[in-house]
Amino acid sequence: MKSNFSEPMKKIIFIALLIISGSSRAQSLYFPPIVGSTWDTLSPASLGWCDDKIDSLLDYLGDRDTKAFILLKDGKIVIEKYYGTFTADSGWYWASAGKSLTAFMVGIAQQQGYFSIDDTTSEYLGTGWTVCPTPKEDMITIRHQLTMTTGLDDGVADYTCTIPSCLQYLADAGTRWAYHNGPYTLLDTIIEITTGLTSFNTYVWNELTLATGIAGVYYNSGYNRVFASKPRSMARFGLLMLNGGNWNGNQIMTDTAYFNDMVNTSQLLNESYGYLWWLNGKDSFMVPATQMVFTGPLNPNAPDDMFAAVGKNGQLINIVPSQNLVYIRMGNSPGPGGAVPLTFNDTIWQYLNDIMCNVSMDEVNPGKELSIYPNPVEGNEFNVLSEQEIDQVQIFNLRGQLIRTYIIDDHSKSIALEKPIDLSGMYIVEVCTKVGKVYRKIIF
Repeated sequence: MKSNFSEPMKKIIFIALLIISGSSRAQSLYFPPIVGSTWDTLSPASLGWCDDKIDSLLDYLGDRDTKAFILLKDGKIVIEKYYGTFTADSGWYWASAGKSLTAFMVGIAQQQGYFSIDDTTSEYLGTGWTVCPTPKEDMITIRHQLTMTTGLDDGVADYTCTIPSCLQYLADAGTRWAYHNGPYTLLDTIIEITTGLTSFNTYVWNELTLATGIAGVYYNSGYNRVFASKPRSMARFGLLMLNGGNWNGNQIMTDTAYFNDMVNTSQLLNESYGYLWWLNGKDSFMVPATQMVFTGPLNPNAPDDMFAAVGKNGQLINIVPSQNLVYIRMGNSPGPGGAVPLTFNDTIWQYLNDIMCNVSMDEVNPGKELSIYPNPVEGNEFNVLSEQEIDQVQIFNLRGQLIRTYIIDDHSKSIALEKPIDLSGMYIVEVCTKVGKVYRKIIF
């Protein structure tokens, strides 16, 4: 076995998992201008998709009281549909999908030095922001607010309430996962206090809107703060997340460690939850309003590396780094499914898989014929085990750039590989065998 580092300026290549069309050349993302309504498009036919299946998706969405649906491939619009009197210039609320935007802004505030997410919440909101005993209150950090693990009781009469009498002790911080709006909403207040701004909206405008064109507003709805925007601003945010917090060469989020932590498992209680982001492809998941742990991935019909912002009544942003794909949905309740309709999202993926008919889900989410362990990697080595003999292993970053190639001279079925130096975060591993290529996520 021998190892080769990629050249620093090696041309970006397509890998099959990154490109729906099945090509193997790299393709950079398109970004619309910050100002204006120009946005390049791609035809489904040019991608080799089954465009005769699109109407079935659009009819399904229409029957589920959808207002807007946008699908981006490589940053360009492939499908864009508005229903009834709703148009591209109409505004709509994100509901809890706005939590994911707040998580991004918390990362920006941390990188600017306003606070650390490991600081206690009491340091900024003061002692007595809850009715917990002081030692218990002092255990709660900003990280706990981001991960829904404050330990505060979500079974109070109004779980959106942010006043101290509503924020009651149930468990030590970090020992219980529960979807709880009240502690989350106070993240906005912490940013206002630490930045000295009178409005969280001002911070979003200064740090995000001016650089990306993502325009919207947080408004008060009872205790909640809800973000609203036009559909294309929601799509812009998905595109920003797809590109690792970078907008057309402008690295908005320079704290790459925070970004990677945000879209990966944040605690061991709910594997499918990051920093206010929902994660697919995990072994188990929890949902709001219950302490049950369900086996399997959040959305079995979606790619394993999909992560999503999900809000009440089916407000959705789905991001798939391995396919350079983003989709958003805005609208009224699609029907039964609870406050966060995760099953609705999975059904949309069933339709999308029919449309993207040149991609096998066995290729996107292969079964147990290949494993990488330990994952996350511990120490200086990781192992690749395959039912087929292995010829080559390559590591790509989430933009499709080749990081390292391992040529396997002895074509083993099980190999130990050295961890590339200076890698941190999530990457894509491509394993070439005699019968084809298999892809896996890996975290260093």
